[in-house]
Amino acid sequence: AAQSAKNVMIQKIREAECSSVFNEYAAMKGDLVHGAVTRHEGGACIVNLGKTEAILPRGEQIPGETHHVNERIKAVILEVKKQGHRVKIVLSRTHPDFVRRLFEGEIPEIKERTIEIKAIAREAGYRAKIAVSSVDMKVDCVGACVGVRGSRIKNIVEELRGGKIDIVRWNESSQILISNALKPAEIQDTALCFELGRATVVV
Repeated sequence: AAQSAKNVMIQKIREAECSSVFNEYAAMKGDLVHGAVTRHEGGACIVNLGKTEAILPRGEQIPGETHHVNERIKAVILEVKKQGHRVKIVLSRTHPDFVRRLFEGEIPEIKERTIEIKAIAREAGYRAKIAVSSVDMKVDCVGACVGVRGSRIKNIVEELRGGKIDIVRWNESSQILISNALKPAEIQDTALCFELGRATVVV
């Protein structure tokens, strides 16, 4: 009877711990976290977040990058779900939110919401385009993100393993926004297809 009671108590404690971890990290979905790589399983990395471990699948790693055991890495929490009495936390370094959080950490005006990130398009490992606008007309949103001689964006580029970053000035007009995004190319004409979410551009 005593052993049975002990087992029930242990079970209840594990369930409580599982719920606590799940609730904590589910509330952090989309947030940037730091952790250390503890081991590899297939192409995935197992990352120690302190209170629990998370998995960084191969498909959520930036193409061409490799992570070593004990290496400290940054990633965003992509998914949190319960698997029995365990919590599975999936991380991502390819999701657009990863770029968003890096900008929030490096650009004070974005964190203070003087500058707003309106849209992000990303091809991980190659290029990312960030559309920004300024709440304060006295603040140059593009210049503030880049910094003097690229000083502010340098750390972000390094974290993205050298992937190019284009800072684009946001415009409510899709045609003007597309033109801004494709600079320095000279756009002759733009045809929009809202049903397909596509645009045909003549340069």
